[in-house]
Amino acid sequence: MFAGTRLALGLLTVIPVRPPAELTTAVARRAMLVAPLAVLPVTAAAGLAGWGALRLGMPAALAGLLSVAVLVLGTRAMHLDGLADTVDALGSGKDADGALQIMKAGDVGPMGVTALILVLAAEVVAAGVVVARPWGWLYLAVAVAASRAALLFGCLAEVPAARPEGLGALVAGSVPLGALIAGWLVGGAAVTASAVWAGQAYGWPIGAVVIAAVVSALLSLTAVKRFGGITGDVLGAQVELAAAVLLVGAAIG
Repeated sequence: MFAGTRLALGLLTVIPVRPPAELTTAVARRAMLVAPLAVLPVTAAAGLAGWGALRLGMPAALAGLLSVAVLVLGTRAMHLDGLADTVDALGSGKDADGALQIMKAGDVGPMGVTALILVLAAEVVAAGVVVARPWGWLYLAVAVAASRAALLFGCLAEVPAARPEGLGALVAGSVPLGALIAGWLVGGAAVTASAVWAGQAYGWPIGAVVIAAVVSALLSLTAVKRFGGITGDVLGAQVELAAAVLLVGAAIG
């Protein structure tokens, strides 16, 4: 369990940890399952940063911007990078090998830039609304942490890696279906509880969790069809899209 937690912290946050002595399927599975808990220190800091900005008299938009900035810095912007690369690859119209080369190139095309702008704008606006609510900082922290359950779809046992190296190959196929279901049920319950605590009707967070799960599953299916499997970039895109959906759902009502 500690090896999986260290792997999750090292992969998903800037928190310095000693890497596991051995990278096995069991360690990868544990890392993906504890991913929401591993990022809680970063998401809590993001929520508190936005809450503090509001207490200082800043407008909600700037509070949301500060919260998202802390999230980006605390995760090395790796999920945003994955989102941009995945959108560029999917929009290229090239075959699997050509699309994988686009993701591996490292530069960002116009479609990737557009995706980043739209997703970040949605997250900033939604975060500003959420942290303004009673206990909104906690709601934001839980919702963004729960978005890491999107990784379970990418790492499902039936989903292969698109290439033999990289993050995708390390964690691909490591999560059984039962663990995926349990992870989303626990994450959904946590999001719903924090939503009610913050004064939101329970229907909105439940709907957002369902939509986030569907988006994550569809992206996995699309990746298998277009690329032959998942990559680290696809995993990052799943996380970022799930976070955006959950934040927007948290801001409604």
